[in-house]
Amino acid sequence: MISAANTLAAEMNNPLIPHVYELVVGSFAFLVVFVVVGKILTPRIQKTLAERTEVIEGGIKKAEDAQAEAQRTLEQYRAQLAEARQEAARLREEAREQGAQIKAELREEAQAEARRIIETAHAQIEADRQQALTQLRGEIGRLSTELASRIVGESLEDEARQRRVVDRFLEELEARPEAVR
Repeated sequence: MISAANTLAAEMNNPLIPHVYELVVGSFAFLVVFVVVGKILTPRIQKTLAERTEVIEGGIKKAEDAQAEAQRTLEQYRAQLAEARQEAARLREEAREQGAQIKAELREEAQAEARRIIETAHAQIEADRQQALTQLRGEIGRLSTELASRIVGESLEDEARQRRVVDRFLEELEARPEAVR
């Protein structure tokens, strides 16, 4: 018995085993904290968490909407860019065609101008040739009259006679074969 009494006394003085009144006060304090936390703090924490969740979900929704809008804008930009590139290609092609047309027109104008210059030059050459031929006939006529006057020994100063002689001489020259010319 003594050993049981010693054991009981030792258990009562054991610092690891709490006293009954400490268990009652601890349990009461636990219940108070549990009620305060469960009834007052938990709803407030849940409300705050719900608000934060709504804010985060709203932010995610806004971000998704913004991303979708950015994607639509990007697609519109790409479509406009492709359209602008097609328009630029069309304008370049039109410019090439207009350049080729202008080049062809200028070439035709240059050829027409060259033909006109050549025709004018031919006409001028023909006029110069006719003038030289006329001067040459006059000179040949004068020289042949002078020569004929010396040969014949009589003066061929009469203009009508001189013309007849010169015309006859030139006709004989023109009638001769090409070797004389």
